Amino acid sequence: MLAFEWIIGLLLGAVLLSALARRLNVPYPTFLALGGVALAFVPSGPQWMLEPDLALALFVAPVLLDAAFDTSLRDLRNNWLPVSTLVLVAVGLTTASVATLVHWLLQDMPWAAAIALGAIVAPPDAAAATAILRQVNLPYRLLKILEGESLLNDASALLIYRVAVGVAVAHHFTWSAFAPSLALALVGSLLAGYLCARIWMPVTQRITEAPSAIIMQFAGTFTIWIVAEHLGLSGILTIVAYAITLARTSPAQMPARLRVPTYAVWETVVFVLNVLAFVLIGLQLRPIWERLDDPVRWKYCLVAAAVLGVVVLTRIVWVMFYGAVLRFVIAHRLLKQPMTSPIVKGGIVVSWCGMRGIVTLAAAFALPENFPYRDLMLLTAFTVVLGSLVVQGLTLRPLITALRLKDDDPVKAEVARARAVAYRAALNEVDGDPSEEAELLRLEYRALLLGAGDDGGVSSGELPADPLRRRAIRAARQSVIDLRESEEIGDDAFHLIEEELDWAEMSARG
Repeated sequence: MLAFEWIIGLLLGAVLLSALARRLNVPYPTFLALGGVALAFVPSGPQWMLEPDLALALFVAPVLLDAAFDTSLRDLRNNWLPVSTLVLVAVGLTTASVATLVHWLLQDMPWAAAIALGAIVAPPDAAAATAILRQVNLPYRLLKILEGESLLNDASALLIYRVAVGVAVAHHFTWSAFAPSLALALVGSLLAGYLCARIWMPVTQRITEAPSAIIMQFAGTFTIWIVAEHLGLSGILTIVAYAITLARTSPAQMPARLRVPTYAVWETVVFVLNVLAFVLIGLQLRPIWERLDDPVRWKYCLVAAAVLGVVVLTRIVWVMFYGAVLRFVIAHRLLKQPMTSPIVKGGIVVSWCGMRGIVTLAAAFALPENFPYRDLMLLTAFTVVLGSLVVQGLTLRPLITALRLKDDDPVKAEVARARAVAYRAALNEVDGDPSEEAELLRLEYRALLLGAGDDGGVSSGELPADPLRRRAIRAARQSVIDLRESEEIGDDAFHLIEEELDWAEMSARG
């Protein structure tokens, strides 16, 4: 009963911290991290443990699927160069810098363990950054670069992490024997994710009750991750491929009465998982702190602070160096294809959006119990997460405001175009029907096309034309899906129009 009371109290506290974060315009993980530290040193606090093998599956799989589902392939392709350099070069440099520093400070620490620590703290969690970025007038391209990075950098970092942990715990290791299986895992993961989505969607399409459908979604996510890991594949890449494939196929197949509650439940679960991650990792700090004597304790704190500094500095150096080189190349016309020149202000924002989060915590917690320097790595991971969220999270919004970056807001124009196409398709669907209901719908959609619906609302439910209205909405939905498939609109605009049509569909009676 006491554990249940603690859970209720922690969830209520997380809600209050989230509300305070919104009021102060800071990322809510910042306050969750502070709450986790405070909880670690509460004398009568709970002592909960979690199996290390469960950490990545429980915390990363659903969070990653939620992010990948909303990813725009068009925007990823348009920004492939900055995204790929952040995903590969920035993560690699951060891993190498941290590993070199830690091995220099602790010379008896195995290189494999040092590299594993570098991989743990390497991937930024852009969820915290985008929570701020979506509240300010930031150029759309910068936002898409950061979102693309947050989706893919977990894969590159955890791939390094997986290899390093394998080397550290293996008695005999040869790269020549490991490399082919690694390459096969990369290709196999992408293929497995695609095939799982193609198989899973027809199976779950028969489920028409929202609770059962949502349970199947979570069960499928965890099952795919676990099976991928057992087969030696990358759970990260498998889930990313699975989610992106689902996102391209489910809008035409899932009814609105399932999609609306599904989105609400997933948003809630992602929030709860963030809460649990910070709480559980925070609870591990107290026994670590208590079993270390004073000299070792402060030595570990200095190592953790040094790692935090290197993590922040490495990202700044790389982003600014990349921007300077690309501006030089573009200015001297050394590229065959035209490319937008990155601005210094944009580089400053991207370099400061290096806050770490749930993936870093989960990866640290997933280390085997007997892993070399595990206590140090847990303490360092939490220090990097807490320090980056506090230092960068609390200063990001003032920084963006001071830089006065302008947003061209292409999503607004795409939404207007998609809305016009959707209503025109709905109008064409009922054109020629002589019934009074059809005439009323025609008047409604003509008014929307003339601008009466610019507020984004879709009138429905007030007129006795619901069966006909649903048919018109299906035509409108298909027209918007076609716009996304042709890449005339991106996923942000698509989901906004999809939400309008969902509510219109749910409002139609009968």
